[in-house]
Amino acid sequence: MLVFIVGLLLMLALWVRKVRGAILISIVTMTIVAVVVEAIGDLGRAAERSGGWALTVPTWPEKFHAPDFGTLGEFNLLGSWDKIGVVSVLLLVFSLLLADFFDTMGTMTAIGAEADLLDDEGMPPHAERILVVDSIAAVAGGAAGVSSNTSYIESASGVGEGARTGLASVVTGALFLVTIFLAPLVAMIPSEAAVPALVLVGFLMMQQITGIDWTDLEIAIPAFLTIVLMPFTYSISVGIGAGFVAYVFLKVVRGKAREPAPVAVDRGGAVRRVLRDRPDHPVADLSPRRSGALLRHFDPPLGGR
Repeated sequence: MLVFIVGLLLMLALWVRKVRGAILISIVTMTIVAVVVEAIGDLGRAAERSGGWALTVPTWPEKFHAPDFGTLGEFNLLGSWDKIGVVSVLLLVFSLLLADFFDTMGTMTAIGAEADLLDDEGMPPHAERILVVDSIAAVAGGAAGVSSNTSYIESASGVGEGARTGLASVVTGALFLVTIFLAPLVAMIPSEAAVPALVLVGFLMMQQITGIDWTDLEIAIPAFLTIVLMPFTYSISVGIGAGFVAYVFLKVVRGKAREPAPVAVDRGGAVRRVLRDRPDHPVADLSPRRSGALLRHFDPPLGGR
């Protein structure tokens, strides 16, 4: 606990003083401190003795092993159909689709907001490209015999350091390849040294709630459920799903079920973006409902990518 507290204070001090690499400096520093503390105090694991380390005991690895690529390509694309049946496979695919979709939508929206890259309707630019890349990465992860690859909210720490163009993600990926051969060294980092970074990421995410109209119950209640259920259930998908359900439920209860959804408003916004340089055009004065309806009559679609 003391390592965590000192690490958090160190990270915050470096962050507010705008030191580049504040998160990385704090993690490396506190890992070294943790190794020294373990060497002196021999604390062990918390499961074995009081006051021990929560997950990882920070000790220098005795040996480095070559990475094991035994699971690479070990998959059977159609094997599940025979094992568990068609209905179970479809339900499983649907569950994974929803979980991955909501996780990615929540992550890219939050990180886009932190990077100040969202458009006028609060949507990330080229969202469909992000979803396609995330889908391909998930499939590639399965083919490689590892956990599903997806975007992570921890990317906000890189955005907080100034990442914007995507080059930081390329560098991060390259460094992950290097860590394959340094896995024992990375595994010695205790959670007490790494978790302060998640606290800072949580702070960066909470900054976005200033844009929520807390006086509008139809928006505030779904937003609140989304915010609190994500950490309580350890799932971005559950939080976003609860927010969607609560939003629709409140609209129905208040007799506003026929109001245009945010997606419809966004489609109307597409007309406005296309015509922003033509303020004299009559379509520029249409409501989101009418402009969204007009959008469907264009071929190719007006505002389409």
